[in-house]
Amino acid sequence: MFYKRRLLAPGPTPVLEDALLASAKPMIHHRTEEFNAVLKQVFQQLKEVFQTKSPVLLFTSSGTGAMEASVANLCRTDKPALVIRGGKFGERWADITKVYGIPTDVIDVPWGEAVDPALVEKYLKQKPETTAVFTTLSETSTCVAHPIKELGAVTSKTDTVLVVDGISGLGGQECRTDEWKVDVVVAGSQKALMIPPGLAMASVSDKAWKKVKESNLPKYYFSFEKHFKNIEKDTTPYTPAVSLIFALKTALDRMHAEGMDSIFARHKKLGEAMRAGAQAMGLTLFAKRPVDVGTAVNVPAGVDGGKLKKMFESDFGITVAGGQDSIKGKVVRIAHMGYMDPFDGLAALAALGMGLDKLGHKVDVGAGLGAYIRVIQGA
Repeated sequence: MFYKRRLLAPGPTPVLEDALLASAKPMIHHRTEEFNAVLKQVFQQLKEVFQTKSPVLLFTSSGTGAMEASVANLCRTDKPALVIRGGKFGERWADITKVYGIPTDVIDVPWGEAVDPALVEKYLKQKPETTAVFTTLSETSTCVAHPIKELGAVTSKTDTVLVVDGISGLGGQECRTDEWKVDVVVAGSQKALMIPPGLAMASVSDKAWKKVKESNLPKYYFSFEKHFKNIEKDTTPYTPAVSLIFALKTALDRMHAEGMDSIFARHKKLGEAMRAGAQAMGLTLFAKRPVDVGTAVNVPAGVDGGKLKKMFESDFGITVAGGQDSIKGKVVRIAHMGYMDPFDGLAALAALGMGLDKLGHKVDVGAGLGAYIRVIQGA
């Protein structure tokens, strides 16, 4: 049987066709009025996606580059930082702060659960000198959504800034940066922004800029101040990824036309449908507080999760993700973010049921597909 290839892993995700075509435009020089005009629009449109009036810096790097930039530009070696660890990408924040010699405290959250904002509030009362709290919007490894709005309410009452890894969520998972009092949000191009990997972004609040002025850590390429000065001139301090920026402009046009509230609502419905479908098949979910952009489904006892993940691709042409570290082989992670529609999720859910059946675990695929469709139809 021939199956169309579907990329339903939590990044990279499918690329918008118009954006792909835009990236194939003839190369132009990055120090021209023509390209400056494109960048000027991109810088403005990014503010809409980030839901902020603050500047959004643009880097040619993976999202991790913007994470490192945030640490290097905000922190000091003589003041602590707090990292919320509840998955692989929460752990990455701690890895970066430690590389820079920053005194790092952590709140360890069991995988599958979200942080309790009261723990952060208690910590900051004990250590008010803390420079930043680092956390994630959408923890890709567990498909957990941390309570960013509530964390913003906590940090906004202090001198500490809230820094959020929004790489796998921004543009899909609701994140209202200014309204929720988030100081820095970092993002990557290859997730809900619907273009290939290679661009990273960071929004920076007025409160965060004060930390930038106080930081005593080394930075060169990732200097927030250098990038900000160039935004004011509609350019970048170093050679940008011109073709990717053409693609980003096209994707941002598409997002503007749809509207951010509609985008959030669409992802919310896709997430609800996938969860309803999996549960109707008798399966359970890994995340206690699930994100809208991806679903981690527990692999039933007795089923080889590694084989199930491989079967998605070999038997059905669908790429999904498995578990990492302690949950390797125990979950499959299905993305529904960015350039995906309800039929992508329907295909993934059908493949999940058919794959489990092939591996000897019987589920009611029809019940799952029915539940999924009812959510999509609004029943």
